[in-house]
Amino acid sequence: MAARDLAGIRRDIVACRACPRLVEWRERVAREKTARFADQEYWGRPVPGFGDPAARIAVVGLAPAAHGGNRTGRIFTGDRSGDFLYTALHRAGLSSRPQSVSRHDGLQLRGVYLASVNRCAPPRNRPTPEERDTCLPYLVQELRALDRVRTVAALGAFAWDGVLRAFATLGHRVRPRPVFGHGAEVVIGPYTLLGCFHPSQQNTFTGKLTPSMLDSVLARAKVVAGLPS
Repeated sequence: MAARDLAGIRRDIVACRACPRLVEWRERVAREKTARFADQEYWGRPVPGFGDPAARIAVVGLAPAAHGGNRTGRIFTGDRSGDFLYTALHRAGLSSRPQSVSRHDGLQLRGVYLASVNRCAPPRNRPTPEERDTCLPYLVQELRALDRVRTVAALGAFAWDGVLRAFATLGHRVRPRPVFGHGAEVVIGPYTLLGCFHPSQQNTFTGKLTPSMLDSVLARAKVVAGLPS
């Protein structure tokens, strides 16, 4: 049932043209490309979630990268952030491969589902509040379909905020509002929300987020979700 529901959500996401600024940007990037990917055909559409329909863990990011997910059509795929994340997922036994390069590469996720607050690549990686709110129902729908998810790891403050808003829509609120931080943990309704610094180059190249730090968050997510270590 979850797989069928997710397939319908995926179709709706890919066809979405609700935010004119984001539509213009993602399609312009796909036409103009960047030199190192000039020979590739870009996806240039909203990027749906990806993963195991029976997932017990959801990992939520900000939005696709202009030359990552917007190029490959798979979330966290084709950029340095994705390389860092998928390598960690593989170490944790949640991914069949340590690198995601294409939506056709055969990689499979086990026990985890990847999503984002916004599904179109935004200019300067900054969706507007209106764009966030317009896209957020897709995350709500995915969480409803993923009825076995018990742990949600939010990558960065924007994702943390988006997940809290999605939980509120689902009827799960907590007061006072939890503050984002790496390693933050709070129980909200049936979910445990974990905070993790985003695996952007700004964080990984400076050591703000190290492989061991991400490994610790994923290990905690598995424990809370009841997955074998």
